[in-house]
Amino acid sequence: MDAPNTEAEPFSARLKAATWEAHQEAEQHGFTQALLDGRLHRDGYAAMAAQHYFAYAALEEVGRSLAGDPLAGPFITAELFRLPSLERDLALLYGPDWAGRISPTPPTATYTARIRQMADDPAGYVAHHYTRYLGDISGGQFIRKIAVRTYGFGEDGGASFYDFSALGSLPRFKDGYRSRLDSLDLDEPARRRMIRETRLAYQLNTEVLADLGRRHTGGLAA
Repeated sequence: MDAPNTEAEPFSARLKAATWEAHQEAEQHGFTQALLDGRLHRDGYAAMAAQHYFAYAALEEVGRSLAGDPLAGPFITAELFRLPSLERDLALLYGPDWAGRISPTPPTATYTARIRQMADDPAGYVAHHYTRYLGDISGGQFIRKIAVRTYGFGEDGGASFYDFSALGSLPRFKDGYRSRLDSLDLDEPARRRMIRETRLAYQLNTEVLADLGRRHTGGLAA
């Protein structure tokens, strides 16, 4: 059961604490560890980028539909959108015909279907937005350095997805994002539902990683 809200605890801190275990599970997954250790073959990295594409296509499709929503709208900004960067990365990883060479895995299809259901649930959409964007802004900066070093990516793409320089200062952006979470006009039952949806978002992400691990970590680089 979720801990009750207290006046002294900002909602952003409560949300982070309530999802910390799920966050750690995703970070410590075998597929993620292989990537962070520089042991994941390039085709595994490419497959991850492809699944990111479908997840962000759903996130940004729903985000545009909620841009005028008073609750979700303040979180939606063009500087965050990842599809242009992902398209650039996928063109390098798969070639100019990349769009015909990738498809969502079953766990990704489940994940994106859930995101699209949030078009009718702005707080639920923010839960997914928070899980993906804040995670990729934070841990993604480390992944970007590793990917550049491991796969030799340059200015032509490969790790463009993790470049959030359009946001300016990332610590300042994250502080502002947390302030928006703290300002959400939600009653206690709605906050509990949002925490549950955030946990589900982490679970769905972990299932995508588990599937990628089964497909791509059988032959890790030495």
